[in-house]
Amino acid sequence: MNLNVIVHAGISTGTILLIAAIGEILTERAGIKNLGVEGMMLLGAMAGFKIAHETGNVWLGLLGAIFAGGILSLLHGLVTISFQADQTVSGLSLTFLGTGLALVMGEGLTGLTTPVVPNYTVPILSQIPYLGEVLFTNHNLLTYFGYLLIPISWFFIFKTKPGLHIRAVGEKPAAADTLGVSVYRIRYLYTFIGGCFAGLAGAAISIAISPGWYSHLTTSGQGWIAIALVIFAQWNPTRAALGGYLFGMLRRLLLDLQGPAMLLGGRNPFFYNHNLVFFLQMMPYALTVLALLWGSSGARRKRLGAPAALGEPYVRGERGL
Repeated sequence: MNLNVIVHAGISTGTILLIAAIGEILTERAGIKNLGVEGMMLLGAMAGFKIAHETGNVWLGLLGAIFAGGILSLLHGLVTISFQADQTVSGLSLTFLGTGLALVMGEGLTGLTTPVVPNYTVPILSQIPYLGEVLFTNHNLLTYFGYLLIPISWFFIFKTKPGLHIRAVGEKPAAADTLGVSVYRIRYLYTFIGGCFAGLAGAAISIAISPGWYSHLTTSGQGWIAIALVIFAQWNPTRAALGGYLFGMLRRLLLDLQGPAMLLGGRNPFFYNHNLVFFLQMMPYALTVLALLWGSSGARRKRLGAPAALGEPYVRGERGL
């Protein structure tokens, strides 16, 4: 096993989780919990692959994926913001809807090829010892976009006036409304933006980092991992980046552990025992379930720093939020 290869691959695959998690952070910071990330990612993966294949233009594919995720998220906004429906139920329904649409519209795409987002090596930064090799050499352009997204999203949320408005709407929507901040507009806007990020994360799989359309296996539950990362990150983009990259490295490490017949001077149990391989493959998802269960308590979410009004519908004129 090569540590440089594990870190390099982990950063690439972690970018998918990073993009989806930051989109969900923006949505939840506005007080809307969207559990439909998996469905939006799968629809974005299908739309990006299909449009790129049919037009021969990968950038149109990315644009189509972004809007596919965004438009689907507006259904969640309509149901939860305008109709004040339960956000958990709506988000789960969105996952089923997005998955169904992707599978129907993606019929016949398996096995086809498409243009992909190119890899690039940053000229000067790639010469930095060790860091240059793993961070700036032969990475997909979306990986570099992820690097920029981390400080930009952090600065936007915590250091700008629009970011203050998001946090106000997520914490005390009634107070924000009294001060002239449009709660409904901000919640719709960041629900849409979160959906756009989820769609882009899906396209990062199908036409960038792991090119191809493999039906429901394309996303393989990464939308759920992104939601768990939001809790792990305490709704902070920089922590989401750390978690995303660590998850990516873990998945690559588990893959590499299955390769050599000898490990640490002895027989590699993961090479000879397929049951242990299945256990390894389960680990990232088991950690995701544990994170979701751990963060499910309202009191625990409050201690972790969750927005106070997260998941609560807002009706203008009501007090107490």
